[in-house]
Amino acid sequence: MLEILSAIDGVVWGPAMIALLLGSHIFLTFKTGFIQRRIPQAIRMSWANDKGAEGDISNFGALSTALAATIGTGSIVGVATAVLAGGPGAVFWMWIAGIFGIATKYAEVFVAIKYRVKDHNGEMLGGAMYAWERAFAKEGKTPIPAKIMAVLFALFAAIAAIGTGSAVQASAMTGIITSNADVPQWLIGVVIVFLSGIVILGGVKKISSVCEKLVPIMAVGYALGCVIILVMNAPFIGPALWEIVTCAFSPRAAFGGAVGSGILVALQFGCARGLFSNESGLGSAPIIAAAAQTRNPAQQALVAMTGTFWSTVVICLLTGIVLVSTMLAYPEIQEVILADPTIFTGAQLSSIAFSKIPFIGTPILVLGMVAFSYSTILGWSYYGSRCTAYLFGKRGVRPYQVIYVLVAFLGAVGVGDSVWLVSDIGNALMAIPNIIVVLVLSGLVARETKHYVYEDNLDEPSNDEIPTVMSK
Repeated sequence: MLEILSAIDGVVWGPAMIALLLGSHIFLTFKTGFIQRRIPQAIRMSWANDKGAEGDISNFGALSTALAATIGTGSIVGVATAVLAGGPGAVFWMWIAGIFGIATKYAEVFVAIKYRVKDHNGEMLGGAMYAWERAFAKEGKTPIPAKIMAVLFALFAAIAAIGTGSAVQASAMTGIITSNADVPQWLIGVVIVFLSGIVILGGVKKISSVCEKLVPIMAVGYALGCVIILVMNAPFIGPALWEIVTCAFSPRAAFGGAVGSGILVALQFGCARGLFSNESGLGSAPIIAAAAQTRNPAQQALVAMTGTFWSTVVICLLTGIVLVSTMLAYPEIQEVILADPTIFTGAQLSSIAFSKIPFIGTPILVLGMVAFSYSTILGWSYYGSRCTAYLFGKRGVRPYQVIYVLVAFLGAVGVGDSVWLVSDIGNALMAIPNIIVVLVLSGLVARETKHYVYEDNLDEPSNDEIPTVMSK
C-alpha cells in the first residue's frame, strides 16, 4: 500500500503539477496587472475592520485563520527538506514561488467571494465548490461537469484536511517535544485533542478569535528568534545569500559536497516546498476568506494575498537563511549529513542547525513548531468542516469534527507514513479543480480588479447578490 501511495504521490506532485501551479502563478501575475505591487496597501488594509460589510468574521480574523493553517511545519521542516534535497538554491526558488503565488492567492479568494452564498442561518459559505456551482449555472441549474468538479474539490479537501491539518501536525508536534523532553506520546496526544477540541467544536468565530491572538504572537516571536540567530551568524549571512543565489542557477555541490545542487533539482524542490508552504492554488484559504466582512471581492482578496507574503516571502526566507548560514558556520553539520544522507531528514537538519545556537536555538525551534502545528490544526479544521457541510449538509459537520480531533491523537502516537502520503495526494488533487476554475474565470477577475483596485473603487459595495442555499 505504501508503495502504491508513494507512486501516486510522485505522479500528482511531479513536474506536471509544479508546472501547473507555477505556470498559473506567473499567468495570473500578468493577468492581474502584477497585483503584488499592492502588498503595502494590502498590509495596511489587514488591520482595518468594516463591520458594516457583509460577513461573519473580520477580515483580519479571516487572514489570521488562513495564516494559522498556512504557517505550519512547511515553514520550518519544509524549508530544511528543500535545502537537503535541492541544495541552497531551493530557497531561492521557494521564494520565487511565493512572490508569484501572491497573485494566485488574490485571484482564488476573489473568485470565492464573488460566488459565495449564505446558509439558512445567514452564515457565509464559499470556496471552489460554490464557484463551480454558481459561475456556470444556467437558469438556476449547474451543468453536470461543473457539479462533478465541485464535489471532487470538496471531497479531496475534506480528506486532505484530516491528514495535513490533524494527523501530520500532531505527529510533528509530538516528534519535536519528545526529542527534547521525556514525555509519553499518548499524553501529548491527549493534550492536543483537548486543546484542539475546545476550540474547533466552538465554530468559526471561536477558531478565528483564537487565531487572531495566536498567529501574530507566534509569527513575530519566531521571526525575531530567527533575526537573533542571524545576528549571531552575521559573518556568514553574505556567503549564505551567495550560496542560495548561485546554487539556484548553477549545477554544483554545496557545503563541501554534503548537499548536491542541480538546477532542475533545486527548482523542483524549491517550488514544491514553496507551493506547499503558502498553499497558493490549493483552494484552502478562500474557504475562510469567504466568511470575511468585505464590501467587494477585491478588498478581502488583497488582504488574503498578504498571507502568502508573510508565510513564504518572509518566514520561509528567514528560515532558509538561518539554516544555510548555520551550516556554513558549523561545518560539522555537513559531516553528519555525509555520514548517512539516505536517512537524514528535514526535521533532523532543523534540529541540528537550531541546536548549534546557544540558549535560544532549540527553544525557538520547539516553540515555533508547537505553535505552528497547533494553529494549523485549527485552521484546517474549518476547511474540512465547510467541505463536509457542502457534501453532507450540517448534520455531517459534528461527526467530521469529532473524527478530525481524534485523528490528531492517532497522529501523536504514530500512524505511519501512509497519512503523510494520503494528505499530500489530497492536497494535489484538490488543487486541480481549484486552479481550473480560477483560470477559467481569470478574465472576470482581471476586469473587476481594474475597476476596484486600479480605478480606486475599493470602498464601493459589490452589486453581486449573495443567494441563500438550503441546508441538507
